[in-house]
Amino acid sequence: MSRKNSITALGEVMQLAYVPADFDGALKFWIETMGAGPFFALDHVKLDDVKYRGKPANIDFSMVLGYWGDIQIELIRQHNATPSIYKEWRDAGREGLHHVCILVDDMAAARATVKDAGATIAQEGRVPNGGEVIYVDTGGGPGTMVEILKSAPGGREFFAMMRDAAKNWDGSDPIRKLG
Repeated sequence: MSRKNSITALGEVMQLAYVPADFDGALKFWIETMGAGPFFALDHVKLDDVKYRGKPANIDFSMVLGYWGDIQIELIRQHNATPSIYKEWRDAGREGLHHVCILVDDMAAARATVKDAGATIAQEGRVPNGGEVIYVDTGGGPGTMVEILKSAPGGREFFAMMRDAAKNWDGSDPIRKLG
């Protein structure tokens, strides 16, 4: 397989994501020990047309996003028992890196690359205002799931705002609520 037909052809990893058993403890670790932040909280995220392993799913989850240098850190907490990649992870008792994220501009091309690479789509949904996300199981074990995100208009600027907030962050107001 050539690199042009592999997941790496989609772009650079911009995020490390975790689904910790102790969400509050993990957030405290990233803020106090690692110095990441500030974190921006999005509660009860609503995606449209969500599918988990090909079946419709109504997943109620919240997340926090913050920066550790130029890499985005995401912590996810699912609130309901609907089958999902997050529940699957927690039910298996796993810890550590859940997935990485790559931003793309062309989701159709990304889906073709995923197929060429022999990976499968484990979960997908539409981001309000025109974005789309797929979570790809590469079959490599823990930490090898890849989120591929075509953000809605303004999404890249939203991430840039968070990254800029981290550059000179003094540790105050470590968790900021959004929407």
